[in-house]
Amino acid sequence: MSQTIDVEVGPGAISPEALADIEKFERMLAQYLAGDLEEDRFRIFRLNNGVYGQRQGGHNQMVRVKAPYGALRPEQLEMLAHVGDTYSRGWGHITTRQNLQFHFVQLEQIPAVLRDLASVGLTTREACGDTVRNITGCHLAGACPYEVLDISPWAEAAFRHFLRNPYAQRLPRKFKINFSGCVTDCGQAMFNDAGVIAVNRPKPDGTVEAGFRVFFAGGLGANPHPAVALEEFTPREQLIPTLEALLRTFDHYGNRDNKLRARMKWLVDTMGADEVRTRIVKERKLLLAATTWSPDLPDYVAEHGDAPAGTSATTSPTPMGWGHDVVFTSRDPYVRWENANVVRGNAKGTVSAYAYARLGDITSDQFRAVAALQRELGIEVRVTNRQNFVFRGLTEEQLPTLHARLSVLGMAEPGAELARDVVSCPGADTCNLAVTQSRGLADAIGAALEEAGLADVGGVRINISGCTNSCGQHHVADIGFVGIERRAHKRAAPGYQMLLGGHVGVESIEFGRKTVKLPAKAVGAATVRVIGRFAAEREAGETFTTWLARSGGADVVGGELQDLDHFPPFEEDPSYYVDYDEQGPYVAEVGAGECAGS
Repeated sequence: MSQTIDVEVGPGAISPEALADIEKFERMLAQYLAGDLEEDRFRIFRLNNGVYGQRQGGHNQMVRVKAPYGALRPEQLEMLAHVGDTYSRGWGHITTRQNLQFHFVQLEQIPAVLRDLASVGLTTREACGDTVRNITGCHLAGACPYEVLDISPWAEAAFRHFLRNPYAQRLPRKFKINFSGCVTDCGQAMFNDAGVIAVNRPKPDGTVEAGFRVFFAGGLGANPHPAVALEEFTPREQLIPTLEALLRTFDHYGNRDNKLRARMKWLVDTMGADEVRTRIVKERKLLLAATTWSPDLPDYVAEHGDAPAGTSATTSPTPMGWGHDVVFTSRDPYVRWENANVVRGNAKGTVSAYAYARLGDITSDQFRAVAALQRELGIEVRVTNRQNFVFRGLTEEQLPTLHARLSVLGMAEPGAELARDVVSCPGADTCNLAVTQSRGLADAIGAALEEAGLADVGGVRINISGCTNSCGQHHVADIGFVGIERRAHKRAAPGYQMLLGGHVGVESIEFGRKTVKLPAKAVGAATVRVIGRFAAEREAGETFTTWLARSGGADVVGGELQDLDHFPPFEEDPSYYVDYDEQGPYVAEVGAGECAGS
């Protein structure tokens, strides 16, 4: 099994590169606070260092910490606990791009936060802004029973290649790179600027060669685009040059005059996929003259290897990927957790297990406890793109101990891949662009499903975004919701557009179709109705996507919820005009865009 990233400095030491970043931040911050550095210039600098302003204004900041491909070591988890307690609210948040976020950090404290994080090899550098963002990857890479290659060392090599790379700093817009180890695509490569999927190709002698299929120009946001294939097969030694060629092409031709049309997906719209593809291949061919070009495998890959985990001859691999169901064989809490959260099939004799993090939130005590578990059991920990933890490298004998420890932490619910595992962006709690409290809605949906006895339904994913920018990835959920402002009885009210039928996998992607618009307070009932019908009507092994098509499609299923699109007069039920987690009347306040969608 692959190991988490190597760091050449021990706890307490700070690399020279990180120290230079921190000292520069201190200088720029001092100039800004003294009034000697303009707001716009400091804002760009601050964002490139992973620091966002919050909707609360003042000096309240969100700090985003990179966890490339989700990998975290115990001392890093303990430092995240320290950051949560010392500078934030006593907890952090796992994002859909395997970052860790902390809110309400005061601007003046940022240099201290950066120093603490750097002392354990963590960075916020380029976690935000018009940069190459966190390199994401399948959280089971190196432990997955279906992978062609272990993409962990490749994601690490890409992270090292682009961090502080001059080409990765002032791009036309952000640039996202993702890795998946097989076409199951648990890493979700199909909606990234650059998506990498490990594949095999046959050789003339009858053997196969492992390499990659690279996709480009995918994206979500208000106008989602599916990624398109660059070529049929990219050899391993050409992968990093290919990614750099993609980035250079974007830098050369991306729209620098209109942020709303600046992502790589718009290059395909304006130039056509064939022309963009031609320019990428040409750029790669001429990289021979660049100082970054190498004809060999990246040093990190050559040192650590990328052999796949394989499958066991004695264990049936656990089903993976979008739409797979969970079959419960007992009412016993441990057996239920094992049925839903444990992944088997690794030829190296180990298993993996998920820890459920409700709404992606982790308290400082939980961070410390997860670190202690990692040390006690000698295992790996990664965060997932569905905002949970996964423990890797376990033995069968360690599973009961892990479950017992997670039960004490409140993280042992059978959550991963079940209906209760609702994904949400931070929403109007902290984001300037959100128009609704998406986290509050996620909590309400979870409660409604628990009450209806449907939280354990498998094979259905629910995602929520507080605005059209899709930080909650609502476009690619079986059931997605995006926050909107509604008007009823001459009043503003929180609402959501429902989407049905999104999914990603097997080198394809389907964006959910817009259906009914609903009051925020009716979304829980709508979700219960759809999932209840799916659970009652599906055939054995049937996915939500297949059931939806068999039931008439998104328009028909969503149309049957029209009766829920009703706002009573304010005097009859004022709760319809107050958003979740709010006290006063709803107001759609949108500030200056600094979040990932802007």
